[in-house]
Amino acid sequence: MARLAAMPPIDIDQAVLIRFGAKWNENNRRLSRSPPYSSLDLGNYIDDTIATALSQMLGGIPIRTPTSREALIPPEPDCVEIRNIRIVGGVRPQNFDVCYRPDGVRFASDSKTLNDTKSVCKNWQNMVNDLATEATTVHIRFPFAVVAFIVACPEPCVGDTQRKAMIETLERLARRNEIGDPPHMAEAISLILWNPDNGEIDNQTPAPNSPLRFESFSKFIETAYVNRYKGLPPHVVEEEAHVEAEEEVEGQTKLT
Repeated sequence: MARLAAMPPIDIDQAVLIRFGAKWNENNRRLSRSPPYSSLDLGNYIDDTIATALSQMLGGIPIRTPTSREALIPPEPDCVEIRNIRIVGGVRPQNFDVCYRPDGVRFASDSKTLNDTKSVCKNWQNMVNDLATEATTVHIRFPFAVVAFIVACPEPCVGDTQRKAMIETLERLARRNEIGDPPHMAEAISLILWNPDNGEIDNQTPAPNSPLRFESFSKFIETAYVNRYKGLPPHVVEEEAHVEAEEEVEGQTKLT
């Protein structure tokens, strides 16, 4: 059993985004579907950062891939799963990118990337529908689950009017603080607008006080998870931690 810890901020490396940006510029201002530095690779990179931070919050537990795309239980009793995790929810079966399900789904997240101007204009509203449906399908069966999403777009692809509409819509979805809140909302959503030329993430959009800021992503997840699961297996409760500390001191005393 592991002790809960603070969830570190997700670590989006500017140098990595520069490499994706170079490919974006090289490919006529879009990411291709073929590696290296494809749209899928960008989603996987974001998922890796989420899985790493979640694993640390959960006490340094291992990160594993499911045994198959159809697996309905984790490959180990206590692990963070990454890539194509199958969840049978209340609406439909759905694959998620990062998951923690030691006794059913406690955490599930997806990353969404729209990588060129045409894709943003054409697909962002459908993407919002997908987010709401995915949150609903988890929360109907697992109302205590923490659901999180990251949406990432190259900053030049999102015009001012569209940007405002995206932010307002996503902020309405990012408001599930209590288990009685509507199931289509998520506990954490972040919108990342990144500059393909220098790899910088826009630090003014969304606004610094917006719940969509990626710097706040981990804190929203940690707060919701701790409120719902602190002191419950497989996490060490304070009494157990105290006993472990006493036993450790006793063992050291005997050795001396």
